[in-house]
Amino acid sequence: MTTIRLLLADVDGTLVTHEKVLTERAKAAVSRLREAGIAFAITSGRPPRGMQMLIEPLSLTTPIAAFNGGLFVRPDLSVIEQRVLQHEVVEPVIAIIRAHRLNVWIYRGIDWFVPERHGPHVDREEWTVKFSPTVVPDFTGKMDDVAKIVGVSDDLEAVARCEEAVRREFASAVHSQQSNPLREQASQVSAARSQPYYLDVTHPDANKGAVVLALTKMLGIPVEQIATIGDMPNDTTMFAKSGVSIAMGQSSEEVKGAATYVTASSEEEGFAEAVDRYIFGKD
Repeated sequence: MTTIRLLLADVDGTLVTHEKVLTERAKAAVSRLREAGIAFAITSGRPPRGMQMLIEPLSLTTPIAAFNGGLFVRPDLSVIEQRVLQHEVVEPVIAIIRAHRLNVWIYRGIDWFVPERHGPHVDREEWTVKFSPTVVPDFTGKMDDVAKIVGVSDDLEAVARCEEAVRREFASAVHSQQSNPLREQASQVSAARSQPYYLDVTHPDANKGAVVLALTKMLGIPVEQIATIGDMPNDTTMFAKSGVSIAMGQSSEEVKGAATYVTASSEEEGFAEAVDRYIFGKD
């Protein structure tokens, strides 16, 4: 077994169940990590306030990566650093999302803006993050310092197509500094599904792979001694950067194929099982 000094976990569908329950077994698993001197951190597409309810039960002391790494905060929610979308990409991203008939949400600072008070998934998201959105007729005057744009729809194929469209549109050409310049692609945004019905669009360095690299610097732990665990396509970026990666049992074959190991589902205490089996090496 690789020596693990940090476990970085996704939240929804990984650390908590489908009904957003942090089970006693999950809390006990994190406690065992702490007792063994293994650090524990969380990352999510949620805003910081949406993870506040986990801080005390898990006795978190590490930086918390909200908005998929767009904003790092301390356990008291004070800001360490943030990465926001460039102003000029916000309106075009919104246009692509709407062209695919997805609803649009914007997260900006501590605020969450929606066009409909009870639009698709708004009520469930409010229950999850434990604060209410601000309803606005449009996003005029709110396109600066945007941490995350979310496209929302229960047409899951449309969400997947929209993801690809955003990625295609915002891959911009960059010249190398050689005398005979070669062109390579550098994305202006990060676009990935945090749930089958959510497309998260963030700063290009606001992805979970970048979270691993940031925590390496912040905590002084080499990437090969970091384990990651998650369940969705946006978790595969952190799988690629960590020494050990674990996919939840309900993950797609794409996500499972990107991981070192596969544990049980979130409804079957897969997080706690992964800690026992793949961090502590217990049968």
